[in-house]
Amino acid sequence: MPAQQAHDLNCLTIAELEAHAEQRMDKQTRDYYNEGADSGSTLRENSQAYSKYRIRPRVLRDISLIDTSCPLFGGKSPIPLGVAPTAMQCLAHPDGEVATARACRKAGVVMGLSSFATSTLEDVAAASGQNPCALQLYLFEEREHSRKLIRRAKAAGYKAVFLTVDTPMLGRRNLEIRNQFKLPKPYKIANFTEDSSSAATKTVMDGAPSGTEHKEEKTSSSAPGYHDGKKRTPPSGPISFHSHAPNPTLCWERDIGWLRKECAPEMEVWVKGIATAEDAILAVHHHVDGIVVSNHGGRQLNGALATLDALPEVVDAVQGKIPVHVDGGIRHGTDVFKALALGADFVWIGRPILWGLSYKGQEGVELCLKLLRDEFTLCMGLAGTVRIPEISKDYLVKMDQAGFVSRL
Repeated sequence: MPAQQAHDLNCLTIAELEAHAEQRMDKQTRDYYNEGADSGSTLRENSQAYSKYRIRPRVLRDISLIDTSCPLFGGKSPIPLGVAPTAMQCLAHPDGEVATARACRKAGVVMGLSSFATSTLEDVAAASGQNPCALQLYLFEEREHSRKLIRRAKAAGYKAVFLTVDTPMLGRRNLEIRNQFKLPKPYKIANFTEDSSSAATKTVMDGAPSGTEHKEEKTSSSAPGYHDGKKRTPPSGPISFHSHAPNPTLCWERDIGWLRKECAPEMEVWVKGIATAEDAILAVHHHVDGIVVSNHGGRQLNGALATLDALPEVVDAVQGKIPVHVDGGIRHGTDVFKALALGADFVWIGRPILWGLSYKGQEGVELCLKLLRDEFTLCMGLAGTVRIPEISKDYLVKMDQAGFVSRL
């Protein structure tokens, strides 16, 4: 009988993991990671959407051998769950993305890396070994910056690029504004130091060096792009999130084909931020390799659909032609089951990983993945399923506001 990994008796749920992280993170970091756009209603609804569904378990089935594996990037994942790309993980723990990569490697779980990480994509690849990684990409207006990053990812063995498509402008995050959020020393946006001046290695989130550096190197400040009514001027200065990540010029016709050409043949191209059937159809038409149904963790358009609510129409539109993944609001293994039952092929976990990282570094991320894996495996068995393809809408009902149940 295989040895069972010991429980952390101080942390048996993702909710408890969040509470531990609440105590360990400083206010600026906690607010940055946990905030949604504007009132935060979409952020809350991402999680609340799962409570609208109940599971219909089947019994008297042989569940003695449960297989949680699923296809991913031409290979196989041990569970239908990956670590979503989240920025600046060194804020949560000094080891940052490298610790997350080591935990993912140990669990065999794919890791998504943010372009705006505090560790280089090469360091994360080295920590990952043969474990698969995907690079989240903001396609900059000046494509050469993106081209360099893509080439580095290909050389480092990344399996896919996830193009973020829901940030033509940045959502309004009030706590970030009030806190005047800055990336503290000694951390830096590691993947873009080669594209920047000496001051850029110290660049904070808004692109402006802080304190005396601002006085000494005023010319190094970043500036967002703008349109004067006649022509578009792209962002300037060292690459920073606020100046360079939002790209209002992105479009299907021009950019997807360019990106596919740049990534071929080593890396797949996925679009992250799809929330409608219309855009799902366009994604298929433009030959992307997959879709992530996402609303940026509720950090962009407040009032948008929760990702679980957007998922069914995207799945129906795609008709199985390409994989459909989903992120946002997953806090328990039963949530993973519900997402798969509604048609997702795979799910991505964001904030709980950051909570685990804050709690105990690599060990905390391992704990987060273990909790979700164990909960999901238990849910599969108790629902009467033993293979991922068996999970379908037949296993769910939906509750309306009056408490009435309807079959799907």
